[in-house]
Amino acid sequence: MTQRSSRGVQLKNAEVRWAAFDPIAYVDHNYRDLQAEDAEILHMLRDHFGDHFRKQGSGPVSGIDVGAGANLYPALSMMPWCDEITLFERSPANVGYLRSQVQSYDRNWDQFWSALCEHEAYNSLGADPRERFSKVVSVEQGDLFDLARYERQWSMGTMFFVAESMTSSHQEFHLGVERFMRALAPGAPFAAAFMEHSKGYHAGEHFFPACDVGESEVRASLETFAGDFKVQRLESAAEVRDGYSGMIVAYGWRSNSDSIIPID
Repeated sequence: MTQRSSRGVQLKNAEVRWAAFDPIAYVDHNYRDLQAEDAEILHMLRDHFGDHFRKQGSGPVSGIDVGAGANLYPALSMMPWCDEITLFERSPANVGYLRSQVQSYDRNWDQFWSALCEHEAYNSLGADPRERFSKVVSVEQGDLFDLARYERQWSMGTMFFVAESMTSSHQEFHLGVERFMRALAPGAPFAAAFMEHSKGYHAGEHFFPACDVGESEVRASLETFAGDFKVQRLESAAEVRDGYSGMIVAYGWRSNSDSIIPID
């Protein structure tokens, strides 16, 4: 359900051919090498999660990466504290890719782990945490909008390039963020990333829609559900592909507040 070619296609999530998503092409283009934007994001993740658990301590922690796609680094960012991590993904092809990575993920992900290891919490797990990854990570196929049945279940969470990269509808964008936030327990640390002003994208030969959002839309989508959070546009130049102006990262903590956002 994630990606980062541009075409004026207006599509809602249910109209998209998610089975056509090509995870191998996605990884080759986006994650074969560690790019500057992802390196900057990894720095934010390790500091946010590392500082949270340094101050709060940690018992058994459950994590979720919503719309995991073919991206492992959000799960890697939660691994030092989680005894279970759910990779929640709709696309059958992406689910297959994720399951192929659980027992021993590909070597290209080592550079992402190395960037996280600049923080002691990650470094303490060693240079090759594949065994731990295989023990704590599971893959669940599911639709983001169905997360309503899992309200307040996970104690930390990530959602990377999902809510704005699955639809051209602003209403569905906001609902996607809502579903993610509602799945988190009160006080849960979270991080979410968004393509800024995306015009859509390709994963292999197929085109997928995007919702045009900026910092104000991201902030508005989160403020009901996050008691303390920051929205930050990356300093790194937008170089992953054509058709977007930058990346935005939001991180903070789930609050106790709730609001109903109708889908229709």
